[in-house]
Amino acid sequence: MATGRSTQLTRQIGEHLVAAELGRRGLIAAPFAGNVPLFDLLAANEKGRAIPIQVKAINGPSWQFNIGQFLRVEVVDGVQHVRGKVNFPMPDLVCIFVLLRQTGNDEFYVLRMRDLQEHFAKTYRGGRRPKNPDSMHCAVWPHDLQQHKNKWEVVSEALEAVGNGGAA
Repeated sequence: MATGRSTQLTRQIGEHLVAAELGRRGLIAAPFAGNVPLFDLLAANEKGRAIPIQVKAINGPSWQFNIGQFLRVEVVDGVQHVRGKVNFPMPDLVCIFVLLRQTGNDEFYVLRMRDLQEHFAKTYRGGRRPKNPDSMHCAVWPHDLQQHKNKWEVVSEALEAVGNGGAA
């Protein structure tokens, strides 16, 4: 079972790995020391365009979420019914998922928050949960995100959108 300390270290390592990788790609990336609710770091290019980035790091098999962050789910008589998507405050937020491996073998999955929501909209079916009908637990595994592996162009596209007056 993960302890608070190991969870904190995983988060810290993931954020710093992402900042370092963005630096290798010519961007300035600044993580925050404290908790910023919607994002974990800012990345900026040589033109001064900046975007927020959410980082999710694991050293286990999957990233854990509450489906209520993505979908409207109603429980009726112990059965979950999906009633649509949640409206995100930042649907174009860039998310970088990090799978911590041995040094130098870490994996990065780069997508937008709306892509993750789309994944859950396609895969989460609701129904009767085996142990707790009210459980909103859901997870995403690395094999679910293969199409986003090393898609660093998502960051470049987001920075360009900022420069063109579009959403990040």
